Amino acid sequence: MQVKDKVVIVTGAGSGIGAAIAKHFAKHNAKVIVSDYNAEKARNTINEIKANQGEATLILADVTKYEDIENLISKTVSVYGRLDIMVNNAGVGPKNVVRTADYTLEDWHNVIAVNQTGVFYGMQLALKQMLLQGEGNIVNIASLAGLKASRNNISYSASKFAVVGMTKSAALEYATKNIRVNAICPGYTESPLLDKLLATHSEMDQRLKSVIPMKRYGYPDEIAEAVVWIASDTTKFITGQTITLDGGTSL
Repeated sequence: MQVKDKVVIVTGAGSGIGAAIAKHFAKHNAKVIVSDYNAEKARNTINEIKANQGEATLILADVTKYEDIENLISKTVSVYGRLDIMVNNAGVGPKNVVRTADYTLEDWHNVIAVNQTGVFYGMQLALKQMLLQGEGNIVNIASLAGLKASRNNISYSASKFAVVGMTKSAALEYATKNIRVNAICPGYTESPLLDKLLATHSEMDQRLKSVIPMKRYGYPDEIAEAVVWIASDTTKFITGQTITLDGGTSL
């Protein structure tokens, strides 16, 4: 895939899908900025990339803080002179999986802050830099929950539907500016987010697998491959799309 020497920021790259995305970009010879709010986890990703002769730089950031994303992008540009690809991956789920009437305000505000506002910050600030350059590529990590109803999960569903909408709006706005914006929508994927859900609701394991035609969860590497592909120069005529990787669940 054509991402060699591209400068790539991946948020939430300390674990799960984000770590897999960062490692896959490095595998394809991109220059990767590993960003996370957790320094220890981010360093683990960096160490693995470097152990495999990849190039990676650590810049810590909390995506809910605008100034952190400003710093993330300005430092990236100061080191590499540009930003080719922005992957807005950082995301969280609610602490409590309950119906809307019982939802906590804490869960609502926290999930929206990370999954929706954090993606907006990343998009807006990346776009400012990409407009200066005259080109760029943004990939937002949405979810199957942003394409279809998801019960007992209103903040997560709302945030991921928002990511899909923001992706399409920005893609339309910047299509003539040589800037592409797409979203990847994973279904149930092996990740810390899924592990947390199953740890508190173990009965959901078989229930979830029963609605997946392939009868298994996705693997982070499978999601990462799609992200690198959609961000590569081999897909220059694709923008505003949602690429769904869900083992057939949406069928």
